[in-house]
Amino acid sequence: MRRAVTGGRADLVTRALIIVNVLIYLAELAQSGSFSATNSQLVVDGALYGPGVADGEWYRLITGGFLHANVIHIGFNMLMLWWFGRSLELYLGRWRFLALYSISLLAGSAGALLLQPNALTVGASGAVFGILGAGLFLERRQIYVFGGSAMIIVVVNLVISFAFPGISVGGHLGGLVGGLAAILVLSRLGRSNPAYSRFNLQTAAGLVAIVVIAVLVSYLRVRGLA
Repeated sequence: MRRAVTGGRADLVTRALIIVNVLIYLAELAQSGSFSATNSQLVVDGALYGPGVADGEWYRLITGGFLHANVIHIGFNMLMLWWFGRSLELYLGRWRFLALYSISLLAGSAGALLLQPNALTVGASGAVFGILGAGLFLERRQIYVFGGSAMIIVVVNLVISFAFPGISVGGHLGGLVGGLAAILVLSRLGRSNPAYSRFNLQTAAGLVAIVVIAVLVSYLRVRGLA
């Protein structure tokens, strides 16, 4: 399963994402003065929020995925990213993994807006669910990036998403769909190995198409057309 890595750490992107998320959360704490960072200016200005997006603040589709509400929130998300992101990055390689993570983040934002456009939504969980979705697809093809436990991991996390209040179900489902769509494109609809298939214009166009769809869904929802 493991692919060869030439130079540097095999999990560089995962580590970098965790560092960025933690640094941003520390900035939130400095602003809020407490471990609950929901009243920090970073959250106010950067959280995913439908009316804000409708006013042209499209950066919220991305920035919301790097903000967190409290210690438990960021701790759980970063732990999930550490556990599963490293394995997927090791298999796919840095750039494919980064593309999948980014697409899942945007798809998670679109899903969150679809179900709760007026909620203030933060967290990396949409992107993390995209990682889980990609792992599920790979393990259905007998590529055991998560040791054969991808289905159980996805089911347990979906149950948690629906069982506890305050969790963005739309963000999680959107991220899951985004990750599945991205890995389908990278594998050429399952016809080739996503880690080794040639990254060509067709692949790039497919990934861009997912991004366009996620942004379009977000646009239609905040404009009241979906």
